Amino acid sequence: MGARLKVEALTLKGDTLRFILRGCDTAFANALRRTMISEVPCMAIEDVFIFSNTSVMHDEILAHRLGLIPLTTDLERYVLPEKCDCGSELGCSRCRAALTLDVSSEGGVRTVYSGDLVPEDPAIRPVSPAIPIVKLAPGQTVKLEAYARLGLGKAHAKWQPVSCCIYQQVDEGELEALGLGRPEGGGKAFIFTVESTGCLPPERIVSEAVKVLVGKLDELSEKVRRGELMEEIKEFELEEVEGRGLYRVAAEEYEEEEEEE
Repeated sequence: MGARLKVEALTLKGDTLRFILRGCDTAFANALRRTMISEVPCMAIEDVFIFSNTSVMHDEILAHRLGLIPLTTDLERYVLPEKCDCGSELGCSRCRAALTLDVSSEGGVRTVYSGDLVPEDPAIRPVSPAIPIVKLAPGQTVKLEAYARLGLGKAHAKWQPVSCCIYQQVDEGELEALGLGRPEGGGKAFIFTVESTGCLPPERIVSEAVKVLVGKLDELSEKVRRGELMEEIKEFELEEVEGRGLYRVAAEEYEEEEEEE
C-alpha cells in the first residue's frame, strides 16, 4: 500500500456507522472487516448455575439462550480470562461479571425477559430489556446465576460484537456520483457499514479492530526482522476441550452452601 490510509465518517445513527476507507487494497479492507467480526472482545454469558428450573425449557436450551443475549461491555475494567492472573476457573472481578435471575409465575402465564436479569455490575447488562428468554406457566420458576466474560468471535458467534459488517468497493465515478470526491492517486475506496449488537459503540469496534490489526502487523514485522519466516511446521495433536458452562445445583446443596457462608 503506497498511498496513505484515510478514513472519513459518513453517518452514525444509533448502533450503525458508515465510513469510507481510502488508500488501501482489497486485502487490507477485508482484513479489517474480519478483525471487527472475530477479534474485538465483548461480553457474553459463558457459565450458568441453575438452582431451579421447572419451566418446559431444558437447562441446556435455557443456558444457550442466555449466552446469545448481547451484553454491554466495559473494555477498561475487564480483561480476557487468558490474560487474567487469578487462575480461577470461574474468574474474578477483573475477568467475569455475574448476573442473577430469580422469577416465578403466580397468577398466570409469565414471559421472562432479559430485563429480569439482575447484574452484579451495572456496566455489564443486557443491551435490551425486551429479549424474551422463556415462558412460565402458573407455579413454575427459574432461579439461576450466570457468569459473563470477555471472548472473541473466532471462538463462538456469541462473542461477535457486530450484527452486520460489510464493505462496498467503489471507483472514482461512483465516488463522484455520491459527492465523496476521488480516491487519492486513483486508488480504490471502500464504503463500510458496521452495525453493533449494542455491546460496544460501532466507532469503538472499528478503533479496537485497528489496534488488533496493527498489533498483528507489528508482530509480523518483528518476525521478518529476526528472520523467522521459515519456521518448521511441527506435528501436533488436537487437544480435546472438556465441555463446561452449565451446572445443575440441587436445592439442598444450595441451601447448605448458604448456611456455611
